[in-house]
Amino acid sequence: MSAELDRLVAEFEKFQSRIKQAEASFAKVGDMQDEVTALEATAMSPDRAVTVVAGAGGSVKDIRLTEAALKQQPQQLATTLLSTLHRAVADAALKQAGIVDAHVGAAFGVDVSGQVLEAQAEAMGTTADELKSNASEAQPAPRRLSDDDLEHGDILRHDEPPAAPPPPPPAKPADDGVRRLWNHEED
Repeated sequence: MSAELDRLVAEFEKFQSRIKQAEASFAKVGDMQDEVTALEATAMSPDRAVTVVAGAGGSVKDIRLTEAALKQQPQQLATTLLSTLHRAVADAALKQAGIVDAHVGAAFGVDVSGQVLEAQAEAMGTTADELKSNASEAQPAPRRLSDDDLEHGDILRHDEPPAAPPPPPPAKPADDGVRRLWNHEED
């Protein structure tokens, strides 16, 4: 009977240890919420005429149109705007998933980013690998200078404000010890 009691006490202590580890992980939820609130994803149309900035939860924070966008036919502009909007929102969803993964993904053994990629791939009729490879190609190449630009001395474009550099990611406290402890306990 004593051996059974010792085993039960050990199991209870192990359970309490996991609860403390979970509480420590959830203590950082406020930091995660702040990062999610601040996240932004910017997408630009291939012709650079439309720029959309999306935030967490699919919110649209900004839409910028150049003079070239306003010269497009209404249906063409609507199509460009909608496809750019979709890309910005999809990028924001992926960034949001990455934040969740960084804070609690390992603790719960989930890959939210992978799940979001799979869902997006299914919705778009493609594969997650193809989406990953296309992500780096999604932004248009820098505009090349034309002879007109050089001839008129107008090398800088004045119809688009310069893009602000993305903010540096917030410093993240090291929680590898907690992850190692958590993973070790499960073995």
